[in-house]
Amino acid sequence: MELSIFLLFAATTFVVVLTPSPAAIAVAAQASSNGFVRSQSAIGGAASANTAFFVLSATGLSASIIASETLFMAIKWFGVAYLTYLGLSAIFSRSGGLQIEQGKPRSMASLYAKGFLVEAANPKALLYFAAILPQFLDTNMPIMPQMAIMGVTTLFFDWAVYSGYATLGAQVARTGVRPSLVSAINRLAGGALLYSAFRVAKVAV
Repeated sequence: MELSIFLLFAATTFVVVLTPSPAAIAVAAQASSNGFVRSQSAIGGAASANTAFFVLSATGLSASIIASETLFMAIKWFGVAYLTYLGLSAIFSRSGGLQIEQGKPRSMASLYAKGFLVEAANPKALLYFAAILPQFLDTNMPIMPQMAIMGVTTLFFDWAVYSGYATLGAQVARTGVRPSLVSAINRLAGGALLYSAFRVAKVAV
């Protein structure tokens, strides 16, 4: 995998993970009532769900991509459309502030389960892996090592970004986050995703 392609993948993935999601909001909420350190269990749960999605996508995609360049191109343009949809959805989102919850401290296992279930219930991750991964792959090189690099990169961004949300939740516990801030984040993320869609459309097999 060329460095420029990897950097484009990393930038796209970072923006997608950064965009407020059910898992991000849940992590912030758990950090507000259980603290930053304990909220790492919720982050671990969300990351585990994404790992499962990644494995499901990778095991099925690798053989298909090797067998058909036509399929590669079809998935590529589906991915471009999906990124465009995500970008426009973020720009026009009407989501309010991240309401931080207060409650009784929960066990580490409970926090892990909550993070896993919230992320597993959101099919966006599975759709992202299925639609986006193939277009960053070099079909002239072994597929699985490239997917492994992408998987580790995605999990790192999951941990880093969700830890940021956990820090936010621990700091602003009772006040929440202003809707104007969420709107600004959404617009920036949306613009970045639209740019990623444009760049991805130019990626050749």
